[in-house]
Amino acid sequence: MLKLTNVSLRRGANILFENVSFTVHTGQRVGISGANGCGKSSLFAMVLDKIHADTGDFSIQSGFVIAHVAQELSATQQAAIEFVIDGDKELRDVQAKLQVAEQQNDGHRSAELYAELETIHGYTAQTRAAILLSGLGFKQTELNNPVTSFSGGWRVRLNLAKALMCRSDFLLLDEPTNHLDLDAVIWLQEWLQNYSGTLLLISHDRDFLDAVVGNVLHIEQKSAMLYTGNYTQFERARAERLAQQQSLFERQQKERAHIQSYVDRFKAKATKAKQAQSRLKALERMELISAAHIDSPFHFEFFKPDRVSNPLLKVEKATLAYGEKVILDSVSLSIKPGDRLALLGPNGAGKSTLIKLLAGKSAPSNGSLEAAESLKIGYFAQHQLEELDSAASPLLHLQRLNKKATERDLRNFLGGFGFHGDKTIEAVAPFSGGEKARLALALLVYQKPNLLLLDEPTNHLDIEMRHALSSALQDFSGAMIIVSHDRHLLRTITDQFLLVANSKLTAFDGDLDDYAQWVKSELKNTSTDTSINNNSNSGKARKQLEAKKRQQQKPLRDTLRKAEKQLDKLSDKQKQLEEQLSNNNLYAADQKTELTTLLEKKALIDKQLTLAEEAWLEAQDALDAE
Repeated sequence: MLKLTNVSLRRGANILFENVSFTVHTGQRVGISGANGCGKSSLFAMVLDKIHADTGDFSIQSGFVIAHVAQELSATQQAAIEFVIDGDKELRDVQAKLQVAEQQNDGHRSAELYAELETIHGYTAQTRAAILLSGLGFKQTELNNPVTSFSGGWRVRLNLAKALMCRSDFLLLDEPTNHLDLDAVIWLQEWLQNYSGTLLLISHDRDFLDAVVGNVLHIEQKSAMLYTGNYTQFERARAERLAQQQSLFERQQKERAHIQSYVDRFKAKATKAKQAQSRLKALERMELISAAHIDSPFHFEFFKPDRVSNPLLKVEKATLAYGEKVILDSVSLSIKPGDRLALLGPNGAGKSTLIKLLAGKSAPSNGSLEAAESLKIGYFAQHQLEELDSAASPLLHLQRLNKKATERDLRNFLGGFGFHGDKTIEAVAPFSGGEKARLALALLVYQKPNLLLLDEPTNHLDIEMRHALSSALQDFSGAMIIVSHDRHLLRTITDQFLLVANSKLTAFDGDLDDYAQWVKSELKNTSTDTSINNNSNSGKARKQLEAKKRQQQKPLRDTLRKAEKQLDKLSDKQKQLEEQLSNNNLYAADQKTELTTLLEKKALIDKQLTLAEEAWLEAQDALDAE
């Protein structure tokens, strides 16, 4: 059990928590939510005894084995699988003791330790580590490669596998999906669903949180509140709480104004002075209710492209290869204005390679690539964060793109991406990963592209920024191709899935739930080579049946997907109108015309939303009946 009672915590001059109290019980799975910098990682540091509360009581159940993902990247020559097995410290301890006992020819002690190895499943350690590594995307041939042979992103995965290898009571995961592709995210989600210990999970991936956690700890305004339910349920409960808080705030403000008016009128009158002083004291004793605050700090939209041609980009029978190794063969793709494509497929299958080809960063070894004269590409990939000028400010980055723009206009533009005041003129060097990602996106948006090529754009972005990006992409009028492990984003902004697998690019007719099943099937097949060989004919027949069923269900799934998009779009419009109608100034006499217009729009949206919900239910019922 983890318990905080009236805990306050400072980092430098910044107060992160103030009189925070909550309890996490054994076995709970808690997602931790809040804006970047609110104190999520500092809470982890407290659990790991790296920092301590300034005031209040912090306690964690004694004897707990705590596992977490190391931040530093190891540079050892140790084999990857042995590095991961090191995560099982109890196993390594027994092995070390066994080595000493055997050196001392202590047969009795050796027998005890061999029995202990059996008890802690030490003989299956290699298999368990191999399963972890396979699930996180490592090939069987890579398991004995030295740790130093892997890139930084893959070493992060090794650190994650090492943490999962630990037979822990308490698991701390800080943004574990950031360096994973969708296949690995799906695998990790299932692994965590089967984890028997207590889980604290920091993540900005809505679908991942919904599938894994049963509670959400939300940190904001130096406070923390523990909600019951997954992330979707938390959002609903929080919205209801904020609405109630705002209502109480407005009621209290009216009451305070009434009391203050009485005091101001009668405090100078001898006959009323006593009553006035009494009410003034009541006013001072009244515990203030703060106004509810839920506004996102991010507001931006893509500019309308200057020119758009059809098609924007055309690839015909292209072969993509690294030396003698063919990554993709005979790729044909025509990208038209309005296309919203998502690339799915295993890690290393060629998704990023294809994006680089379309971006003009590489050339095909065979085939052709034709670009429209009006083509203007907006390309986002993680390596571009490192290509930002570390000595330049966000403002200077934009001024280099448009020397004629006024500083005021550029500052206003940057404000939509969360850069305000002095932050716009600070050097980029000390910026966090999230801040660099937001700046890279701002530079991309500012250049008015008509084709977006986005390779994992949500890494390092918090939920509010992801929502702002999703809203902006929904209204983008050009074409888009995206690779992302954020399933909520993919469901919201894409219309068609393309599968990159087995050196081919093909249409994927199912939805993301179908893809999750495809991933599980592929992972199971690759981990049981013998059974694949013995059952190749039945496996082929099964895949043919699955493909036929997906093809039969495609019209229904397309209808359902369109209905879902319409629901999301109308819900957003309804929310915007409700926010506008909540403005008290709108109900003044001189605002009658604007109020009438907004009410008419609200009534129309409400009606359209009801019809859209009915269409969605009909489509879902039809699909369930298949």
